[in-house]
Amino acid sequence: MDSARMRKRRKKHRASLITNMVFCLIALAALTVCLVLVLQNYTLKNEEAQAMARLEEYEQQRQTYRYTQSDLSAYAQRSAQDARVEERALVMEELKQGILDAESATDALRKFFPEDVVVYADGEYHFFPISDTLKKHTYVYDNFKLRENGQVEYLNDADEVVSKKGIDVSRYQGNINWSKVAAEGVEYAFIRAGVRGSTEGTLSEDSHFEANIEGALDNDIAVGVYFFSQAVTEEEAVEEARMVLSMIEPYEVTYPVVIDMEEVTSDNARTKDLTKEEYTKNCIAFCETVRQAGYTPMIYGNLKSFMLMLDMEKLEEYDKWFAYYNTPVYFPYQFSVWQYTSEGAVGGITGDVDMNVCMKDFR
Repeated sequence: MDSARMRKRRKKHRASLITNMVFCLIALAALTVCLVLVLQNYTLKNEEAQAMARLEEYEQQRQTYRYTQSDLSAYAQRSAQDARVEERALVMEELKQGILDAESATDALRKFFPEDVVVYADGEYHFFPISDTLKKHTYVYDNFKLRENGQVEYLNDADEVVSKKGIDVSRYQGNINWSKVAAEGVEYAFIRAGVRGSTEGTLSEDSHFEANIEGALDNDIAVGVYFFSQAVTEEEAVEEARMVLSMIEPYEVTYPVVIDMEEVTSDNARTKDLTKEEYTKNCIAFCETVRQAGYTPMIYGNLKSFMLMLDMEKLEEYDKWFAYYNTPVYFPYQFSVWQYTSEGAVGGITGDVDMNVCMKDFR
């Protein structure tokens, strides 16, 4: 009986123990679920906090990018650099196309450097920024009209011709019929008075000077004269001017007395080692000698003469006669006469003759 009671008690105890264990397991499971939920909730809150922090940081960065001046400047600079790269590519393509279309490289370069005077000389390109201190001409390029006969006139805004038609001549034009020249409407002529030899330095009178100046004046064509200078010193330049002055003394010379400033490139030229300063001083010496004698001095030259050989800053007060054989004329500074071709045709002259258009009345 006792054994049966004990067995019954043990059985009841085991049942109770199992029940307790079950409840413990359930409680443990519930606790685990709670812990998982707590952890998940914490993780979600942490992720939410991080997300909010990132959002705030992004918003701050976005606002900084949009509104901070330094960032805007940096952005503008990057944009400008990108634009310059693109623009440069377009410029280079246009330049290449211009050359391929048989346009000279010099003319193409001049289009892309409008603030410079571009000169091709001695196998190199030279770029001279247009000076703010030098006087500029006020001619309207479209008002220079190239006529069917190959001659150039300058018109005012009312389409009236305000220029004067001229030529320049030397012994190379031979014997000239000046009455026929006058009938062609030529109003003035520059007559070559003489030259200085480029190697030996000897002064010589042009063999046709007397016939040309008398023939022009006898046919009511105004005259100026020019001298091809190869002076290496100021004293030689004065000597050249005095020679010309003595030659023109018997005649009525109303147009300028001109020093022809051109470079002789031969190896034995007397002037091959002259500096810009020396060329300029010689030019001034000639012009001042002419001015003191009561005549109008003038300087003749081309782009190389005026931009490479001479100091334009020191020659502002003298009239310029500019040689350039293309249209439109390419020179920003003041000039009075434009020699636009060396292959002109005028009745009374056999062969080619230099043609000039003058925008100033020297009479």
